[in-house]
Amino acid sequence: MLIKRLHEFFTAPISTNSRPRVIFWFVLSLTFATIYAFQVLQKAFSSEYVAQDDARQFVFWMQRFVDRELLRNDLMAEYYQSITPPGFASFYWLMAVMGVAPLLLSKILPMILGLVTTVYVFGVSMEILPVPAAGFLSALLLNHSIWMRNDVSSATPKAFAYPLFAAFLYYLLRGSWIPTLVSIALQGLFFAPMAFISGGVLLLRLLNWSQGRLTLSRDRKDYLFSVTGLGVAFLSLLPYALASSKFGPLITISQAKLIPDFMAGARVSFFYDNNPLRYWFAGPETGIFPYVGPAQIFIGILLPVLLAFPSRFPLTSQVTSKIKVLVETAIASFGMFFAAHLLMFKLYGPSRYTQHSLRIVFAIASAILLILLMDAAFRFYRPPVAGGLRGVNSTIKKKIFLWPLIFSFLIFLAIVFYPNSLRFFPRPGYVVGEVPELYKLLQQQPKDSLVASLSLEANNLPTFAQRPILVAREYSLPFHTKYYAQIRQRVMDLINAQYNPDINQVRQFIQKYGVDFWLLDSSAFTPDYFNQMDSANRRWIELYQPAAKEAILRLEQGTIPALSKFVDRCSVFQEKNLVMLKAECIIKTNDNLYSVRLHR
Repeated sequence: MLIKRLHEFFTAPISTNSRPRVIFWFVLSLTFATIYAFQVLQKAFSSEYVAQDDARQFVFWMQRFVDRELLRNDLMAEYYQSITPPGFASFYWLMAVMGVAPLLLSKILPMILGLVTTVYVFGVSMEILPVPAAGFLSALLLNHSIWMRNDVSSATPKAFAYPLFAAFLYYLLRGSWIPTLVSIALQGLFFAPMAFISGGVLLLRLLNWSQGRLTLSRDRKDYLFSVTGLGVAFLSLLPYALASSKFGPLITISQAKLIPDFMAGARVSFFYDNNPLRYWFAGPETGIFPYVGPAQIFIGILLPVLLAFPSRFPLTSQVTSKIKVLVETAIASFGMFFAAHLLMFKLYGPSRYTQHSLRIVFAIASAILLILLMDAAFRFYRPPVAGGLRGVNSTIKKKIFLWPLIFSFLIFLAIVFYPNSLRFFPRPGYVVGEVPELYKLLQQQPKDSLVASLSLEANNLPTFAQRPILVAREYSLPFHTKYYAQIRQRVMDLINAQYNPDINQVRQFIQKYGVDFWLLDSSAFTPDYFNQMDSANRRWIELYQPAAKEAILRLEQGTIPALSKFVDRCSVFQEKNLVMLKAECIIKTNDNLYSVRLHR
């Protein structure tokens, strides 16, 4: 009797009296999603100065929604505003008008997006296989996957990929036209790649597999719905597509292969590996699934095998024809993936078309597979029939048949408690500002105060200090030629000025860019400085040749940079291995006094 009740509780399809069971599994799904999201929320508010790594790029410029004087005429703020999807920017603006600051919103939003994603994925799974436990596993596996990455926790445009695409799938399977069209429109306004995939799914739904061949749908409603959906997708993408960027045009594939900013160590590593398998499957920008995890999400690839044996897995009879949407999503994703490779940079990075949508597909497919296996295990454990294993008593027979059931329960529990086996979970990718006194000092300066620095800390200043910087690795995207040219020139000029023995070159640099402060690592003028700095920052600086090579050579040869003579006299801040100089002091220091100090 107990086994029968457990069988029904875990794998029985829903019926008229299944409402309590549906509620239980749905609430359990939300419970786990809330626990994970709350852990992320704790990290977000663990310190006064905390920001998600990617949010430092897409959210920092939105501080202008609160104070228009912040980051005015700032190159990087203007650029990132120009490439930010209009729906995403409008949403943050609206919340800022309502009193929620952009940085605060970026910390709260991941929890909301995670819960919304959970609700819709549970619903999609139930549409395909009406077993509540399958909905729970689908949501749980996807939560494991998204919180092992920083996509949702970033609160950037890609964070909206999961809830909006899951909503699209749910309303599409429910046949709800208006909500489906709304979800497509929002995809185009927030994260364009998902709108392309949704359009591909709508086109594929016009095809049917009948008697071993593909046929076109004969239902006019299908064509009307697809055309309408494609029209909505087109209109939602139009503002972004027509927006003329003053930083364009986009770099071409032939140009990208000739510059170091797309190679290993650069801000965007497109061509970092000569291994074709890694390039096509694991490349951060070019691979099908660059960030693998959790491994169990990929067992869903075996689902077609189980569906081919309905006699061995009877629950397959409850899998509805709506399951084809998983295949349609995969085909549309791969189609856009290869299109993005053919039209490199014009359709964003290719991996954007597979890693988000396929996580949803694999999570649902894997959950269904596990429930089918569990159901088969329950059915396998039954009272032994006459003639089966003759000569063995009933107790021994029941023990033999019990093992598959025990094994399936162990797998179920292992998936539920999988995060407990990880050293770090969740992994939201938050960055903690470790120099609060520096941020407070800069916040007291005029709002247009410009900071020049090669230090890793420069990445944090626009977000935490709310002051513009000349350049930093996090903001050095090479996609648009005019922006890339300005960034590259700035880095080259900064390296040359910081390690130039001629004070006049330093002063010319300050006057050219209007630098107000110069932030240095305390070891910036030691021979081993470049070897001791953060590896990513070092690789980034070394991309800018010949300036980087000349600077390293000067330090190794013992050449004294002119700027080093002003560290004591012009310093306005020293802490945490950082020192900040006031540029005005460098400009106004008497040349005779400088000469005396230089020859002491």
